Amino acid sequence: MAGHTENEITIAAPLDLVWDMTNDLERWPKLFSEYASCEVLSRDGDAVTFRLTMHPDENGKVWSWVSERIADREKLIVRARRVETGPFEYMNIVWEYEETPDGTRMHWTQDFAMKPDALVDDAWMTDNINRNSPIQLGLIRDRIEEVSCTTP
Repeated sequence: MAGHTENEITIAAPLDLVWDMTNDLERWPKLFSEYASCEVLSRDGDAVTFRLTMHPDENGKVWSWVSERIADREKLIVRARRVETGPFEYMNIVWEYEETPDGTRMHWTQDFAMKPDALVDDAWMTDNINRNSPIQLGLIRDRIEEVSCTTP
């Protein structure tokens, strides 16, 4: 059985600002609380390959992996996948953006499966993602809205 999650938030900020800030990968450690660093490994047009490193977990373990993102500004969609899958058989993420009367709606869809020998199963990871995504989305919203309020 595979895992599937969907989480979203509306950010009271212009679409261009939300798009630019959330697709500035080098800024991710300032947008997300879970990432210690983001190192861009290569860029080819709208495709970016990068390494994400998390802050140490409660056991002191540091998780890191390589992912690829392809941004389609015209369609307001970003597709990402883990290249180094770690405990996942696969992990695919879609970010969708939509301009609304209240600001910019950002919707995350994650489809994944855990490897049979992973320490957790699909159900555990689904619950974990659904607990953490609203926290991260809230931080992103707050940080973008703060910039939006100070931008003339």
